[in-house]
Amino acid sequence: MRIRRILAALRRTTDLSTPGRLARQALAGALCVFAVAAHAADCPPSAIASLAKLGPGVRNGVDRGMLWRIERDGRTSWLYGTIHIGRAEWVRPGPTVQKALAQSDTLALEIDARDDATARFMGQPADPALLSRMLSGERARRLDRQNAEACVPPGATAKLQPILQVAALAGLVARADGLYPEFGVDETMAVSARNANKPIFALENAADQVKALTGGSETEEAEQVDAALDELESGKLRGQMKELADVWARSDADKLARYADWCDCLRTPAEQRLMKRLLDDRNPGLANGIERLHAGGKGVFAAVGALHMIGPQGLPALMATRGFTVTPVLTSAQAQEAVPMPALSAPEPAPRAARGGKAIKGQKVQKGQKAQKGAPAAKGAKSSKAAPAPKGAKAPAKAAAGTRAAAPKGQVRR
Repeated sequence: MRIRRILAALRRTTDLSTPGRLARQALAGALCVFAVAAHAADCPPSAIASLAKLGPGVRNGVDRGMLWRIERDGRTSWLYGTIHIGRAEWVRPGPTVQKALAQSDTLALEIDARDDATARFMGQPADPALLSRMLSGERARRLDRQNAEACVPPGATAKLQPILQVAALAGLVARADGLYPEFGVDETMAVSARNANKPIFALENAADQVKALTGGSETEEAEQVDAALDELESGKLRGQMKELADVWARSDADKLARYADWCDCLRTPAEQRLMKRLLDDRNPGLANGIERLHAGGKGVFAAVGALHMIGPQGLPALMATRGFTVTPVLTSAQAQEAVPMPALSAPEPAPRAARGGKAIKGQKVQKGQKAQKGAPAAKGAKSSKAAPAPKGAKAPAKAAAGTRAAAPKGQVRR
């Protein structure tokens, strides 16, 4: 359960392997995921093979995930709860999400997976003495067995921080169900932003994310490694990952808000401490970054892990306490229909993001993006018309419960 929680709460980053060498990819949050192109018959198909099967079917966009509109000082920003794995058919955001992103001035992510400093930090070798102490004996053999089952080449992750080695396997568990880290929703948003020459800002750094994961303690990190191996060996993680992905895809904010009731992840003091570090302790900093960008005159599309959106310490609630009017847009578990959209142009290698969040010069806009670029939102409530809240969307009120009495300046609309 710890791994599943991490995937929903943290941003992913780093480099992975294709046949013979590492290629771009990442795990939720501060984690590296090594997605290996499968050659053996018993290995799941690669993400590229999964995408190739779709063909022109990608042209239909369906709104998924949880979306809130936040308004203050006459400007509109957005909160979008993501998941850091995805299906090939999710690579194109739905029309409501695309329009919200197009109307925003900048995309804010937990961390930017394409930033050089982030990639260097995540890929740096761990202290050999730490590796020797923590990954030896039966624990090392358990990790080797899980790497072999996931078709990870021997030694591919052996020099990384122990918690990153074991957590790297999490994003690979659900490949048999068509869920891949390469199709993580954060990366989908980043690709859309780069195609439109939209600046990308990181709300956190990789070092702080890893510290939140390990607790800054070797003892606690060892405990987390053992717990993660238990989850992998039990065989239950795959079903848990699929359930979380399905909840996200249905925009089921009500069920997500009851995550603690069904996640089976808060049984011990250690699990409770981890949850607090990953969510409650990080959410104020994420809210600070979003508020700072908004106050600087920018309309922000903030795409962060969906678990950051739930409860009285979730981002919708926190933004309400800061004087934002918060309106649910995609939060109700209803049947969602595909909307015909222009076909995607052939994929191109994504350019590396410029440091400091500046737009990259010379980027090409994919076919279908020009109509959105330069189409400013009209004054008033046009964004509301473009992204109406589904009927009966009572769940977000629960997800943001407890904010009104503490926030005389803010208001959460139902």
